[in-house]
Amino acid sequence: MKRYILFILTFITVTTSSFAQTSNITQPELLTLPVYKGNVGKVVFLADTINLTRLKQTDLLNQFEARPQNNLYMRFFIANSLTNYQHQLNSSLSVEDSNKGNFQFTFYVDGRQIYQENLNKGANLPATKNTKTTISVPLISNRNEDSWGRGLWYRFTARGGDDALITGEHLLKIEVRPYINIPDLKVGEIIAQGGLRFTVPPPDTRAVQVQAIKPNSGWQVSSELFDQNKIMAMNGLIAQNKLKDITSIVVIKNGKLLIEEYFNGSSRDSLHDPRSVGKTFASAMMGIAIHDGFIKSENQTLKDFYDLKKFNNYSPRKEGITLKSLLTMSSIFDGDDNDSDSPGNEENMYPTPDWAKFTLDLRVDSAKTGGKQWNYFTAGAMLLGDMVNKSVPGGLEKYADEKLFKPLGIVKYQWPYSPQHVPSTAGGLQMRSLDYAKFGQLYKNNGAWNGKQIIPESWVKQSFTKYLTLPKDVVGEGCYGYLFWNKTYTVNDKSYETFYCSGNGGNKIFVFTDVPLVVIVTATAYGKPYAHPQVDKIMQEYILPAVLK
Repeated sequence: MKRYILFILTFITVTTSSFAQTSNITQPELLTLPVYKGNVGKVVFLADTINLTRLKQTDLLNQFEARPQNNLYMRFFIANSLTNYQHQLNSSLSVEDSNKGNFQFTFYVDGRQIYQENLNKGANLPATKNTKTTISVPLISNRNEDSWGRGLWYRFTARGGDDALITGEHLLKIEVRPYINIPDLKVGEIIAQGGLRFTVPPPDTRAVQVQAIKPNSGWQVSSELFDQNKIMAMNGLIAQNKLKDITSIVVIKNGKLLIEEYFNGSSRDSLHDPRSVGKTFASAMMGIAIHDGFIKSENQTLKDFYDLKKFNNYSPRKEGITLKSLLTMSSIFDGDDNDSDSPGNEENMYPTPDWAKFTLDLRVDSAKTGGKQWNYFTAGAMLLGDMVNKSVPGGLEKYADEKLFKPLGIVKYQWPYSPQHVPSTAGGLQMRSLDYAKFGQLYKNNGAWNGKQIIPESWVKQSFTKYLTLPKDVVGEGCYGYLFWNKTYTVNDKSYETFYCSGNGGNKIFVFTDVPLVVIVTATAYGKPYAHPQVDKIMQEYILPAVLK
């Protein structure tokens, strides 16, 4: 009898303890829908976003074909809310501390783990973490939804997924776990998992072939050999949408047109919007205006162009801001495009009725010393164009056409304008890819074109000087010149330095310093995390190995 009573007491103690450890800290949503009950603990896949109340078992995908027009959505069903799962990992945590964790996702391809990520704590709202028992996000979508799911898929593909999902059929599997990181990282057991057959079709053979250079390009066509297999491999990835939103690639070697490729509906006559690539044209026009004597030098200061006391936040320090500090993005203005809270962030400029006034109204940053600290500052590049516009006869548009575009034979282009209808050097100067190539080759020629000096050779040398080291946490390796970026690629243990123009979406004009090479890449991956990394991949793995054998 005593033994029986002892057993009962032990059972009650264990049961009570277990219940205390697993009791909920928040109230999860209660779902009685058949599709929920039938899929608790599963990750399922859909071809479209479907409201949960209308979702049927027949909507769930068993297979997916990776074509550009096809979308892939993920929904997972869990038996409790994330916060309650986290509470089981550490029952002493508050709801707020639990919310500093999130879901962990593990991706497998053909049974091999490819990628694992502890989702950033901000990827789900606290209300979602505390209550939701099913979550749906896009993984692959041509609708451009703002979703952490698409970012997660990108990071998976960029960190091994694309290399694993080669042409053919694969088994893609995803596991979901909860994690907390207070006081230390702790990951729970699987709360949902699922997979599907993922087919990567071969690219259209016509899309893979190296495109023949058509007549009347305006360039001499090169007869030099290059590795066509490398270019075909690159074209195949673009056709399969593994290299995304690329619209053109042009390669000039030894001053002649070697490669001319167009993608995703663009053609030789397409005008591309390369965003901040257009900033570098402000540097070019400044160099020409200085040479022509309309501006004395890049060491002139703002007080030579504006009555600064008429603008807000006047400071004597503002009078000492040099053109050079704007050319090198190192002025003392309180402006930083990489900081969304910065007063001078470009997104604050565009809605205003006068962009030059917006810039000149900014405070100076007491922590900055002119010429010492690099901060990406679009408003400063715009102001350079405004000063050229004020200084040259007929204004910037007429001057640029006569001094730069006509000598290069560029007749098809389109400026963006400020509210005062001044050509904007903030970015967005649209041209054909072959004409961007002329601009790049002009710098490769030390400012000369067809025997005529268009940009002073000394200005090109100054533009290609490493004035500031770029912050690694913002842009990675490299230096900065006069609105030119600088970096070095390493291919087959050889280093290739380039100064280049760069714009949102993955747009580039590369001018290599030690080899006779100019490369243009245009793309429309605006605001996408893969925009610039995939251009580095194109250069590192395909273009440079193909043409610099």
